[in-house]
Amino acid sequence: MKKKVLLMGKSGSGKTSMRSIIFANYIARDTRRLGATIDVEHSHVRFLGNLVLNLWDCGGQEAFMETYFTTQRDNVFRNVEVLIYVFDVESRELEKDMHHYQSSLEAIIQNSPEAKVFCLIHKMDLLPEDQRQMIYEKRESELVKRSLPLECKCFKTSIWDETLYKAWSQIVHLLIPNVNTLEMHLDSFAGILDADEVLLFERATFLVIAHSVKRQHSDIHRFEKISNIVKQFKLSCSKLQAQFQSMEVRNSQFSAFIDVFTPNTYVMVIMSDPTIPSAVTLVNVKNARKHFEKIEKMEGGGGSIPPLS
Repeated sequence: MKKKVLLMGKSGSGKTSMRSIIFANYIARDTRRLGATIDVEHSHVRFLGNLVLNLWDCGGQEAFMETYFTTQRDNVFRNVEVLIYVFDVESRELEKDMHHYQSSLEAIIQNSPEAKVFCLIHKMDLLPEDQRQMIYEKRESELVKRSLPLECKCFKTSIWDETLYKAWSQIVHLLIPNVNTLEMHLDSFAGILDADEVLLFERATFLVIAHSVKRQHSDIHRFEKISNIVKQFKLSCSKLQAQFQSMEVRNSQFSAFIDVFTPNTYVMVIMSDPTIPSAVTLVNVKNARKHFEKIEKMEGGGGSIPPLS
């Protein structure tokens, strides 16, 4: 199953850097050597086995932008599932950026009216910390207004922290055909384990694709921080030619287990009950693998697989 994703925004806004971090295992500092995208760069990213993201990274130079809205209009904007538009928060040409964004929306309405629209207000790390939320909310309000009659969801992002993972996790979550079924079964699994939380990460990107929360925790950004940390750990392992399989972290308040789950996912289990032995949790994870492999192979989200019991 292929799903077309358009990545747009002016040249230098950070599109290719974020794509390289999420899908090509770059670390933030290495993106400085990336050059500008020329015209449209196509990539096919296999995600969760059956899902292929047909990613169109559209160069943002003025000349290319004009052709997207004229001679290439139908080709670029036809059959789009998701439009991700990236705004450089420090851009000095905000009105021109908005004009190109609205031109993109007009083309989407004509060619792919069912497409979902996301706006990433990017490079937030360049702003003084005490101004970030105020500037973000102002931009968000303006973008929501200018997007009508379409709805857009906005994120503030930076390649230097977990915000990039949060945004892309939520975007990709919408593209997974059987995600509701996956989360229903994950919820059952969390109940069997008596876990505080259970999370599924996509194996290559470590984006969070599904989670079940039984006991709330105070840090709302913990998923993305975990993604970032574990992905960097995986990269370190690969550089040392060591195979990353699993990890256990334990302190006085909780235990966290990260383990290979299905061919396309890792699972993370967080437990706060000290009376449950690690071995029991790991056996339950092992026993659930085949069940979740069947769900992963389903397309369209049908509920034909009974819940775990």
